[in-house]
Amino acid sequence: MSHHHVTAVTEKLVQPILEDMNLELVEVEYKQEGKNWYLRVFIDKPEGVDIEECGQVSEKLSEKLDEEDPIEFPYFLEVASPGAERPLKTQEDFKKYVGEHVYMKLYEPIDQEKEFEGTLVSFENETAIVEIRIKTKKKQLEVPFSKIAKANLAVTFN
Repeated sequence: MSHHHVTAVTEKLVQPILEDMNLELVEVEYKQEGKNWYLRVFIDKPEGVDIEECGQVSEKLSEKLDEEDPIEFPYFLEVASPGAERPLKTQEDFKKYVGEHVYMKLYEPIDQEKEFEGTLVSFENETAIVEIRIKTKKKQLEVPFSKIAKANLAVTFN
């Protein structure tokens, strides 16, 4: 059974559970680490998700997965919240987090920078403007959405 099928079935099963609890699905991943397979479900809500909610979703989802049994290998189910390290995947995500501190990795460097942290100043016309600090100077990078390999909210401890 393909990975894609596993994640698709899991998404279908978890959606109604999350809707009941007013939670949103961020992503489902199914992957092998070492000898073990992990099925991870990332959930969130604006004010953040607590450990108890993750536990409840995990319990309810486990029952459903046992009924449907889409996965032939033994696996570990983990329900977590991306919380602080939330990935920014869509242009909507970027618009939502303007003003926040982000970490970005690019497919190719812009102004010699390929990996950086900074403040997301704006996002429009498929371009993120990120203000980064280099020693004492600040500079703004214009980053086209298509060049972003990976981005997430960065946790800052001031």
